[in-house]
Amino acid sequence: QVQLVESGGGLVQAGGSLRLSCAASGRTSSRYAMGWFRQAPGKERDIVAVISWSAGATYYADSVKGRFTISRDNAKNTVYLQMNSLKPEDTAVYYCAAEGAAFSGTLYFKESDFGSWGQGTQVTVSS
Repeated sequence: QVQLVESGGGLVQAGGSLRLSCAASGRTSSRYAMGWFRQAPGKERDIVAVISWSAGATYYADSVKGRFTISRDNAKNTVYLQMNSLKPEDTAVYYCAAEGAAFSGTLYFKESDFGSWGQGTQVTVSS
């Protein structure tokens, strides 16, 4: 497993931007896919975006497609989530997740697929 620490959350007005970062430590010498999930108050945790080890494969939830971009820097063991054109409905706690991958292009899509999680960072979008 790897240890994950998110940063970059905060309060922003609708239409604004934020960039979340997630730094990994521990077994970072192995390949691992990463992702971002979010949980709004009273709702289940949902997928936002995921990225393969090679960064050649990505997936976005329909609700964020075209506004959010996931990327990673394996030299820094860090994954990013650039969030543009933020909406009040993007308000949630955002969690970073990681899971070992046999192949560099592997993607995971389900919360249960990921074995390592960060503590979460709050994103609040005001209208």
